[in-house]
Amino acid sequence: MTFLLGIDIGTSSAKAVLFDVETSQIVAVAGQEYPINHPAPDRAEQDPDDWWRATVDVVKRVTSEAKVHSVAGISFSGQMHGTVMVGKDLKPVAPAIIWADQRTGATVGELIPLLGAEAYAAMAGTLPAAGFMAVTLLWLKQHDPALLGRIHKVMLPKDYVRMRMTGEVATDPSDAAATALFNVTTREWASNIVDKAGLPADILPDVRASVAVAGYLRADAAAELGLRAGTPIIMGSADQPAQQIGNGLIKPGRGSVTTGSGGQVSIPFVRQAGEVLRTDPRLHVFNHAVPDTWYVLGATLSAGLSLRWLRDLVGLKGVVEAYPILSAEAAAVSAGADGLIFLPYLSGERTPHMDALARGSFIGLSAHHTRGHLARAVMEGVTFALREALEISRELGVSVDTLIAAGGAMESDVWRHIQADVFGVPLQRTLLKEQASVGAALIAGVGAGVYRDFDEACQRTVKYGDITEPDAANHARYDVLYAHFRELYPRLKGDFHRLAEGW
Repeated sequence: MTFLLGIDIGTSSAKAVLFDVETSQIVAVAGQEYPINHPAPDRAEQDPDDWWRATVDVVKRVTSEAKVHSVAGISFSGQMHGTVMVGKDLKPVAPAIIWADQRTGATVGELIPLLGAEAYAAMAGTLPAAGFMAVTLLWLKQHDPALLGRIHKVMLPKDYVRMRMTGEVATDPSDAAATALFNVTTREWASNIVDKAGLPADILPDVRASVAVAGYLRADAAAELGLRAGTPIIMGSADQPAQQIGNGLIKPGRGSVTTGSGGQVSIPFVRQAGEVLRTDPRLHVFNHAVPDTWYVLGATLSAGLSLRWLRDLVGLKGVVEAYPILSAEAAAVSAGADGLIFLPYLSGERTPHMDALARGSFIGLSAHHTRGHLARAVMEGVTFALREALEISRELGVSVDTLIAAGGAMESDVWRHIQADVFGVPLQRTLLKEQASVGAALIAGVGAGVYRDFDEACQRTVKYGDITEPDAANHARYDVLYAHFRELYPRLKGDFHRLAEGW
């Protein structure tokens, strides 16, 4: 029997999946949480060695459960944007500054004018945002040059774990693209941005294809993990393209909508010969793990987080059935929540506003609205925000006729139907769980030669389940409400900023 090991280094936990190639099934899965440290209100840091300890734990658990200690390949999925800093001894010189860190908010405004928003996005596929490596390194240059001087190499979170296995420092194009320091067309570091920002180019890692062999499992790491030394270690990718692979999204035509803590619309596309890569400063165009493929990514910061906030606010915190209760109450309310609209900007917003000072709001609240109305309005408001990302993606010429629904919120029937109705596009779910970790396992399989390519890997592995079709009447109703939704942020932006800044 042939097994693959996929490891996901997420924001809150590490997860390992042991995958059986012959049956195309998960044999064992394990997760282990680790903390996000907040030494100041605007800081979000993690100890890279927490990732390693968690990885050792989950790998030993899945291999012990399945009584399997030899795999054909290992690869990775990882949280995006963050900055891991190591010295010449390849040990961390400081805690990793992850994507959720907000200390660099003001620095973003200094970096973009170096090229201008349109030119920056055309080269990097994205504008920088707080928590992106480009902005973090510029902040260190300005505020902690001594630390910057101690850095031998930087990398992304999953790269650190892979380095602990192989001793090799590198990253892949999909993770490099998420730094806002990478030329997504030429697939190399954007020297123009690096030079204009005055950053040391020598600390940036080599970039290797997501399916390239990064090295082989060293004896010391093998002993810790309980695996065979010499196992091929494949580069891996950022979590979004890994999840796309786990959902079978390797070609144009299908996209995914993920509603977890945050929300993402992600759609793969290819560039025709001689065609200039299309970008838009309001969202991200990043390199896929699939060769010669890119994907459009639009993100809203508070998707499931908005419903969790409401859950706590209305007295359901700690109630085991809190989300089913809110879903049932929301389902009893008609489309449009009886004139109540929610703006889901509880943590600022990315697509399309790129505004850290945007704030959440209920618009149209009246005495007859109930908890169910609030719950439905939250679900609809988050979905309207995701529709903005979908429509901008289409403006770039990216086609999509079906969306794969992912994320914990899609366990809610009512929220899934709301999304189909708002988008006017069928939603479908995959039957396999743990898409990011499975995607990492499939990357390992392609890189190790178990599969010929991603076409074969996905054809053998990905199976789809039920389809949620849009309701035409609700879609027409939501078109009207969506137009209202889009008008609200421009009207309220000044108020948001004044209130956020304390007048």
